[in-house]
Amino acid sequence: MPSIDGTTGNLPSGRVAIIASRYNANICDSMVQAALQSLTDAGIPVEKHWLIRVPGAWELCWAVEQAFQHADVIGAITLGCVIKGETTHDEHINRAVSDTLMEQSVRSGRPIGFGLLTCNTVEQAIQRSGGTVGNKGHEAADAMLEMLRLQTKMR
Repeated sequence: MPSIDGTTGNLPSGRVAIIASRYNANICDSMVQAALQSLTDAGIPVEKHWLIRVPGAWELCWAVEQAFQHADVIGAITLGCVIKGETTHDEHINRAVSDTLMEQSVRSGRPIGFGLLTCNTVEQAIQRSGGTVGNKGHEAADAMLEMLRLQTKMR
């Protein structure tokens, strides 16, 4: 049975919005650099990278909604970091943001790379933003790029 995927192929032309939290800045900045590198490696020129900074994870969804008002934005990469504290605040933020981003992607027909770290400790976040577990910035960007290529093949 033949199958298709987005691991190879052409990318559509347009801008990619990288929407990143300023909260937990060192962690998020590392993911931003990784996402930018993935876009560059995929052949998306720097002038097509649109870096948008927001205060925290909660604001990622609003910025995606605003970015998708621009017809030339073909996809988004969302980067943030929520670390568990003494209350359940993190659970509410994480669930609301992840549910809303999925809904925005489906509704808009545009892929959103999900790079929201939902960690129990700072150490876990460090390891997922360039440490021993890799860098979620690369993973989110690469997933969005793969979905863009797949979308092109499915048209």
